[in-house]
Order: sequence, then C-alpha cells, then structure tokens
Amino acid sequence: MEHYFTNNQNLRSELRTIDFENNGVVFTFFSDLGVFAKDYIDYGSKVLVETILKKKPNCSSILDVGCGYGFIGIVLGRILNVPTDLVDVNKRAIHLCEKNIEKNQVKGRVFFSDAYESVSDSYDLIVTNPPIRAGKKTVLKILREASTRLNKDGNLWFVIRKDQGVKSIMKEISDIYLMEVVKKDKGFYVVCAKMIDNK
Repeated sequence: MEHYFTNNQNLRSELRTIDFENNGVVFTFFSDLGVFAKDYIDYGSKVLVETILKKKPNCSSILDVGCGYGFIGIVLGRILNVPTDLVDVNKRAIHLCEKNIEKNQVKGRVFFSDAYESVSDSYDLIVTNPPIRAGKKTVLKILREASTRLNKDGNLWFVIRKDQGVKSIMKEISDIYLMEVVKKDKGFYVVCAKMIDNK
C-alpha cells in the first residue's frame, strides 16, 4: 500500500485542482495521486487553520511540518502575510507545494526534510497536521523536536483526532509543553503548545 509519506517514482500523475476560500480570500491548490487528501481539503487541516486565524497570532515566521501540497502553510502565510517555510518527505508533495506557493502568491519556500533534519532556522509559529499513519514514533518526533526550532514565546499548533490518541500524545509531550485544547470539532482536537522552559 502506498502512503503519502513515501516516494514512488513510478506512481502515475493525475493532476487536479482544489479550491478553498477564507473570508473572501480564494485559494487554488494543485493536487495529485500519492499525496494526503488528494481530492479535498482535509477537515482537520481546515479546522486547524481556521482556529489559528481566529486567534490572530502575532508572528513573523511560520514553519509547516509535513506540509503535503501546502494547504496549511500557504493559507496561513498569505492571510497573515508572513514568510512561510514548508517541509515534507514526499517529493511529489514538494513539487505540488512549489506550484501552489507560486499560484497563491505566498512568500514561502518548500524543501525536503524528515521532520527538522534539514531545517536550520527558528520560527514564531510551527504548525502540523502530523502523519498519523507513519506511526506514533514519527508523530512524537515531529511534536517533541518542534521545541528545537521554536523562537522564544513561539507556539506549536497541531491537530489530531481523539480516536487517534491525542490525549495520550499530549501526555507524552507534557514534559516539554504547556498545552491548551483550543478547539474540538467532530473529534478533532486543535492544540496550542508553548514551551515550559521558555527562558
């Protein structure tokens, strides 16, 4: 079975577009086979983005980890008018994200990175809809290691469903972060995390 966090050089291409609108701002995303939520905007990602935008975060840099074709980072980057970096391990997703950054006129860049391995900057806002199917170890790596790339007073935002173990995952990272469940919607928990040791 092919997963959205693997690379298959032989996977055929069936390019399609997905439209999204937020408060009068219209986005168009290129999508394809082999990427997460290829035919629609994932509901968890949508709830995450809309919850963050309602909070009107004061930030000057954003990192979207496991960006897929770029929905989360591109919408936040454009509406907040903030430079945004996006990373993924799926090369097709990265290619699509490049097209979507250009299409939606975002000040952003996308590059290959397994979690934070190729990330050298630090950010005010790190956001992720983590790849649950990649396993809990990978999810925890993305969430825990965000602390190494957050600026002082920066926030990590993530979304995980209740039935995907969000409560146990929160418990496992509670040694690093103070967390608030900002929104619950159809089983999705949107969580804002701030580092405990924020000196």
